[in-house]
Amino acid sequence: MHEEDFLRIANVAHRSFGLALGQDKQGFVAARLSRLVRELGFASFHQYSNYLLTDRTGVALATLADRLTTNHTSFFREPAHFDFLREAILPALASRSHINIWSAGCSSGEEPYSIAISALDSAPHFSSRLRIHATDISPRVLQRASAAVYTTDRIAAIPSMLRNRYFTNAAEHDTFRIVPRVRSIVRFAHFNLMDRFAGRKYAVIFCRNVMLYFDRPTHQSLIQRFIAQLEPGGFLFIGQSESLNGIDHSLESVGPAIYRKAAPAGGRSFASLSHKQPATLTPFSFPPEEVSA
Repeated sequence: MHEEDFLRIANVAHRSFGLALGQDKQGFVAARLSRLVRELGFASFHQYSNYLLTDRTGVALATLADRLTTNHTSFFREPAHFDFLREAILPALASRSHINIWSAGCSSGEEPYSIAISALDSAPHFSSRLRIHATDISPRVLQRASAAVYTTDRIAAIPSMLRNRYFTNAAEHDTFRIVPRVRSIVRFAHFNLMDRFAGRKYAVIFCRNVMLYFDRPTHQSLIQRFIAQLEPGGFLFIGQSESLNGIDHSLESVGPAIYRKAAPAGGRSFASLSHKQPATLTPFSFPPEEVSA
């Protein structure tokens, strides 16, 4: 890969989906794209970069994003987050008639399904009130997520009680499928976080281990847009290897990689949590319900 071709590809990746690729990533990009270049029948990275710049179908960009990002995930990854959701947030939402949660960068579906299982295991009535909007830039992983079928090794770490309750044997050998009452809560959609957000407000947003790929200006912009999408008192979860240090924001830190949007002045008060004392979780109170599409 010549430097010129790397720069063309890196510029497209940054402009199109916020991926920051410094000069030190040239070898990484070459390794990730070599097979794709051969599969497409190109003789060089230069030919591939020409294709990338001229394709108008969106397929080239989607495939590029898929090859350059890592879709590693697991059920109940960073389990303290799901403890917090179950013990502190969901009780505060119990009286709501309509609850929106967004799993941004949902990969192959383990995160949104973990959220849904946490909710149903807390209270079965959440099935009629909760909608989890799960988005990703990769059509390939969204297809896997929608199928809701996972191999034995993917669900091995889930406690047997939850496996028996929320998974059934699938038609394929040694695979299991999420049960319908969990699948019905989750809606999957293709979405690029660099695109304009919809007007929907969320009580909770999960965007974990996604911003690792972004540079500081993109990180800053995305956090501000997430804040705008949160309803007052809503929560943002990021990856525990990520940080908002150096980012200008108005969120309150309430636990490791957990942030809360303040309620408006004069709104109802809410309890605070200490991340140093996770065993003393106290349910929050949300401001009056905001029903949105």
